[in-house]
Amino acid sequence: MISAISKNNVLIRLTNERLNHIFQNHPETKGCVSWFTETIEKPDYIFAGDFGELIAVKQYKKTPVSENKFLTLAYKESSKLDGFILTAYFSRGINKKRKLIWKQ
Repeated sequence: MISAISKNNVLIRLTNERLNHIFQNHPETKGCVSWFTETIEKPDYIFAGDFGELIAVKQYKKTPVSENKFLTLAYKESSKLDGFILTAYFSRGINKKRKLIWKQ
């Protein structure tokens, strides 16, 4: 199992089930697992999700998709000590309609 520490100092886990889900729905993220932990630990932005989740976003200059894409990673902090990644995908930009929680 892969894990990272969020900006709220919460351990965020990436289970094999979620990893399989991400790779099945977003195959372009294969080979980018280390980027998942980097995005959790050193995001450019954190936004509020619609259902209590947090959305970490980090821009990468070169990705498997193309240049200058954002890795968008949704995760849930289920307690002050534990959380888990829901999904991850590359996007062209950030959703400025979402509530900004944290910015680098």
